[in-house]
Amino acid sequence: MSDHNPNPAARYGTTAARDRVAVDEGLRAYMLGVYNYMTFGLAITGAVALGTYLLATQSPAFAQVIYQSPLRWVIIFAPLALVFFLSFRIETLSVGAAQGLFWAYAALVGLSLSTIFLVFTGESITRVLFITAASFGALSLFGYTTKRDLSGLGTFLFMGLIGLIIASLVNIWLASSMLQWIVSIIGVGVFAGLTAYDTQQIKEMYYAGDDATTAGRKSVMGALRLYLDFINMFMMLLQLFGNRQE
Repeated sequence: MSDHNPNPAARYGTTAARDRVAVDEGLRAYMLGVYNYMTFGLAITGAVALGTYLLATQSPAFAQVIYQSPLRWVIIFAPLALVFFLSFRIETLSVGAAQGLFWAYAALVGLSLSTIFLVFTGESITRVLFITAASFGALSLFGYTTKRDLSGLGTFLFMGLIGLIIASLVNIWLASSMLQWIVSIIGVGVFAGLTAYDTQQIKEMYYAGDDATTAGRKSVMGALRLYLDFINMFMMLLQLFGNRQE
């Protein structure tokens, strides 16, 4: 007896199911690429930060150049310039160039973050790092799996982010511990929301019909967004819960 099914809906249903499986597999591969880029970027940042600190403890001349000369302002603001360049030029870059700029950005951030080892104890840095990783993982998983549309949070979170940037820049000169505490409290909430929001946005950026170049660019930019969320959440939590060197 023939196995032919005369019902067109059944045939179309099978095709649709196969298409959904293909999209799901493609989406998983895409998101895995985003998380891999982000993780490698964080590893570069951590290695450069720790390496810079250790070198500075062994070489007073190097410490003088990195932490006390005018070069420190370049180290502080160069990552900001590079992240804007990468964001605005991503459509004209090859995937390899975008990756290279992301790694360079992660290394520059590591240079600037090396100062945390001068301010906070290594134990508290490690503790806050694990807290950040656990919080980030839970929030990103929520953003990936939730059926709620988080796009409505975008404007509110962006306004909060702009306010945080302005307050942080002002506090470079004011050096107010109270303002820093307020910025850190609000910052944890803003970057917690951004982690879930960005994850959902990155997921929705996926398109099965993208070519390799377009998909690669999206992966790099998605990784950059999540990397920024992680780093900033870590720094805010460190300001709140880190134990300072005596």
